[in-house]
Amino acid sequence: MKLLRTIRLDASDTFVFERAAEPGEWAVSGAFAFWGGDPTALEGKARTAFRSGFLGVNSLGRSTLVQIVEAGETARTELIGALATQLIKHFGAPDLAAAKAAAEDEVTFVESLCSQPQGTLVAVHRSPEDGNVREAFRTLRPREGAKLTRAFSFFDVEGEDASPVEEVDLMGLAMRESK
Repeated sequence: MKLLRTIRLDASDTFVFERAAEPGEWAVSGAFAFWGGDPTALEGKARTAFRSGFLGVNSLGRSTLVQIVEAGETARTELIGALATQLIKHFGAPDLAAAKAAAEDEVTFVESLCSQPQGTLVAVHRSPEDGNVREAFRTLRPREGAKLTRAFSFFDVEGEDASPVEEVDLMGLAMRESK
């Protein structure tokens, strides 16, 4: 089976998200973290997390990219347990049974995103649509023979044809953060 792990190709996640996920942690979509709120009212780093952040399960930090990796049944079971614990501690799950059921659903969804080969990167773009949250996923694969070493040594892109409308000024964000 395949699951998702966070990956950090450059330092941008550390300043575009309130909390960046640690590289290599198990990840889920994490759209549930925005349930009950109004995504159109989000601003700044919270808006960026909504629009383009996967959720690192252990840190509850966000990652722009995740990588498809091979995983065994033990890893899957541990991921469900860790996510269930987070759902109780931080997201108001009423009990362990409900938290485990929700975590199982999240992990099953993650597995559905992992149809591409191991090592493929996945990006998400979320948007509010008719009172719901729409998620569009893109896969990014290194060009033939390229090694995963830098953010811009890629990519063949598959997924939604429409590019996200919003562009992020990474240099501008970095300058504001350093002040």
